[in-house]
Amino acid sequence: MEQKQYKRTTVTAALPYANGGVHIGHLAGVYVPADIYVRYLRLKGQDVIFICGSDEHGVPITIRARKEGITPQDVVDRYHEMIKKSFSEFGISFDIYSRTTSDTHHKLASDFFKKLYEDGKLTEQVSEQYYDEEAGQFLADRYIIGECPHCHNPKAYGDQCEKCGRDLEPKELINPQSAISGSKPVLKTTKNWYLPLNEYQEWLKEWILDGHKEWRPNVYGQCKSWLDLDLQPRAMTRDLNWGIPVPVEGGEGKVLYVWFDAPIGYISNTKELLPDTWEKWWKDEDTRLVHFIGKDNIVFHCIVFPSMLKAHGGYILPDNVPANEFLNLENDKISTSRNWAVWLHDYLLELPDKQDVLRYVLTANAPETKDNNFTWKDFQDRNNNELVAVYGNFVNRALQLTKKYWDGVVPECGELTDTDRQTLDEFKDVKQRLEDYLDVFKFREAQKEAMNLARIGNRYITECEPWKVWKTDPGRVETILYISLQLVGNLAIAFEPFLPFSSARLRRMLNIDSFEWNSLGRTDLLKPGHRLGEPELLFAKIEDDTIAYQLNKLEETKKANEAAAYKAQPIKPVVAFDDFEKIDIRVGHIKACEKVKKADKLLKFTLDDGSGTDRTIVSGIAKYYKPEELIGKDVLFIANLAPRKLMGIESQGMILSAENFDGDLSVTSILREVKPGSKVC
Repeated sequence: MEQKQYKRTTVTAALPYANGGVHIGHLAGVYVPADIYVRYLRLKGQDVIFICGSDEHGVPITIRARKEGITPQDVVDRYHEMIKKSFSEFGISFDIYSRTTSDTHHKLASDFFKKLYEDGKLTEQVSEQYYDEEAGQFLADRYIIGECPHCHNPKAYGDQCEKCGRDLEPKELINPQSAISGSKPVLKTTKNWYLPLNEYQEWLKEWILDGHKEWRPNVYGQCKSWLDLDLQPRAMTRDLNWGIPVPVEGGEGKVLYVWFDAPIGYISNTKELLPDTWEKWWKDEDTRLVHFIGKDNIVFHCIVFPSMLKAHGGYILPDNVPANEFLNLENDKISTSRNWAVWLHDYLLELPDKQDVLRYVLTANAPETKDNNFTWKDFQDRNNNELVAVYGNFVNRALQLTKKYWDGVVPECGELTDTDRQTLDEFKDVKQRLEDYLDVFKFREAQKEAMNLARIGNRYITECEPWKVWKTDPGRVETILYISLQLVGNLAIAFEPFLPFSSARLRRMLNIDSFEWNSLGRTDLLKPGHRLGEPELLFAKIEDDTIAYQLNKLEETKKANEAAAYKAQPIKPVVAFDDFEKIDIRVGHIKACEKVKKADKLLKFTLDDGSGTDRTIVSGIAKYYKPEELIGKDVLFIANLAPRKLMGIESQGMILSAENFDGDLSVTSILREVKPGSKVC
């Protein structure tokens, strides 16, 4: 099927939640790829707007406000400004970054809801929800805490257990409590308005499953898994006091569901930017709509929001939703609650003028098809071995050689050799190769193609050795420098969407205000006689102490989390003394210890238990001890535990260990020497 040609493109990036800062997971998943794409379209001269803003409603904001003793508005004001400033300093080139507490947004979201209500597109449903009688309010899912029915975490929320990751319903919690008053909530009926997603299921199947098979497999697959089930009506209102009031009769004390009002923020922010022409960006069939989001928002952007737009009528639907997977940090899941993250505002302070380094590394490790990992060692290696040693090195060589041999002026191109022709042939198709990747949102591969230009340039200069040729054939050096400088010019274009700060510096070095995308691949970007600017290093090495500082920060965070998480394990139910006396705990002397083959966690012990016959015990402590550390030690063990086989070895008891707060196991021992077989009493 031939791809439709659009006159303009509306690009949205997921609205960050104004409850904290932006971290590298957000950047890799949403904002860097969205910015690359928009910069690319702008370079091509296409009509595009880039829309974003803070998502400022919802329960987590009210929880933070309550904890800090401030208003929800105070919370969102603080984080909105922090996020906006960080994005700007990092070079995310939004046309507008607004907020969902704006008057424009409140009116548009209210009008949107009223139209659905008046057109009969919403249904009223009465349901039972938990109510805090002490606080006098209904409880959102996050305001309900109880024991997880799956892993028995005592601090699970009404919508999810953060320990085992299971999605929950509030009624599933064991011994639920209100996070507001600590009291036990009661079930009380309440009325809310629902969007009947089930009525849009067949249309969604046709629109997505038949009409958008080009979407990324993770997006298409998640949509299919939802659509293969029976969609259910979803509440579009909530019993809260923070948000946009429900604008219909009977809506007193209720607000619009945050996932109803937040995506409308894309539209209201566009209206704020372009009050007279905003509709052409949202209602004209010649406009293409692209949502950049993380994978946790796929259902809302591909099923809920399109259903809202369809129900309302008059709006275009997203043409693509290139959602990324998650980025981990040092082999662990990024967690804002555990502060396990690299925060953008901290990065900008601690590594100033290195925005492009982070943009480069996050793109190189982009989680486009699966979860990926960020490590500070890889960050250092990619900077030093790629940006400095390849890209920066080639640019510096080409410009310094031109300054040395031709006084910083672009020379004439003489007769071409086979080496010249081969080099020119290698990069003539770079524009098409980059577009083939950028047009389908494969930014990681596109950046590799851009870096390949620098590799071509380095190889060309090394092969041609102009510093040697100068002595015998200065005219030949003219051609070498001319071709090298054309490659440098091409690099300034190719990297512009990815590394805007260094591309701007490179253009200053070339004494060129701007390049057009259509010039990419040309060999006459810099005309003979053009005077270049002063060369400077494009990138700087990152030293080990810089990386050590960042790793130490993470280590301190880990220690703080472990200390905060530690608390004494609850005492088990009381047992009768007679039952306790049935356990026979003895002292054993470890005569031998070895690892169990094909079992990473198991150690095999040979104990002198005082009986005259050695006893074999298998214990899962290989992670915490080396066998040689334990030989000769006296330990406590349960002597009358029923034998059982582990990896084919009969274990005749259990060695006692204590579990530390961080999960570390410590074998129990005795303070004074006693004979093997002595009874613990």
